[in-house]
Amino acid sequence: MTANVKTRILLRSKRLNIYLVRYPEGHKVGPHLDMIAKGRLYKLNCVLVKPKVGGEFVCERNLFNLAGRVVLFRPDLYQHRVEKIQRGNRWLLSFALTV
Repeated sequence: MTANVKTRILLRSKRLNIYLVRYPEGHKVGPHLDMIAKGRLYKLNCVLVKPKVGGEFVCERNLFNLAGRVVLFRPDLYQHRVEKIQRGNRWLLSFALTV
């Protein structure tokens, strides 16, 4: 099943972007790096709603992780992914800062 991710851009600027994202049941994000042209990329992801089953975020190295609900990491340096959502939706508030 191909699931449709819904992304709402709450703020977009040169250094800071804020997104509200809904990952539906059946969706997964394969291992990847977030490439940027220059600088360092930091992401602070806040999981607003966890799926009932699946949808766990996995990263090679987090800078901070509070029970899998609030995660600060460098997506440009460390490979990360989201396991398949077996049941429910995953709602995420994501802050991306380029410095």
